[in-house]
Amino acid sequence: MALRNAIMATLAEGESSGYDLSKRFSVGVANFWTATRQQLYRELEKMEAEGLIAARVVTQQRRPTKRLFSLTDDGRAAIRDFSRSEPRPTAIRDELLVQVEAVALGDPAAVRASILDRRAKSEAKLAAYELAFERLRGGLSVEEYVASGERIGPCLTLMAGISFEHENIRWCEQAAEALARRS
Repeated sequence: MALRNAIMATLAEGESSGYDLSKRFSVGVANFWTATRQQLYRELEKMEAEGLIAARVVTQQRRPTKRLFSLTDDGRAAIRDFSRSEPRPTAIRDELLVQVEAVALGDPAAVRASILDRRAKSEAKLAAYELAFERLRGGLSVEEYVASGERIGPCLTLMAGISFEHENIRWCEQAAEALARRS
């Protein structure tokens, strides 16, 4: 159910093709929800069949025909109902943390390498989120955009993603240092 809500929240910004939705998921939405392209397309088909979204076909020259999806009235009602619901608490499911938990029985050097790889990936995500955040704000300061910007939802979720990646980087540095001292 949560993927469909993430899709509807994204479509609340306006009509989008499946390809564009996938791009938006990989850049902005990925800081709070991930989905493969195949998952997105499967869910779009289900949602269209249920009347939550509608698709229109656009014929293009020199490009394949594409379908643009938009929320229906039922979709708007569903996302409104979802926004009123009690969200489930966040649960962490992280393979790296399982490796760290069992490091004494495993290979500490390999676990440390995984931690350093996570740090590098978090640094790349952070750079992408910060660039998206800068573009979203269009030259406004964070305070100005929060006070008057049109797209407050994406602004706040990018702020959460940026904070999350900063914390990931901080933890990775601490954990890698701790393992290096023990070897």
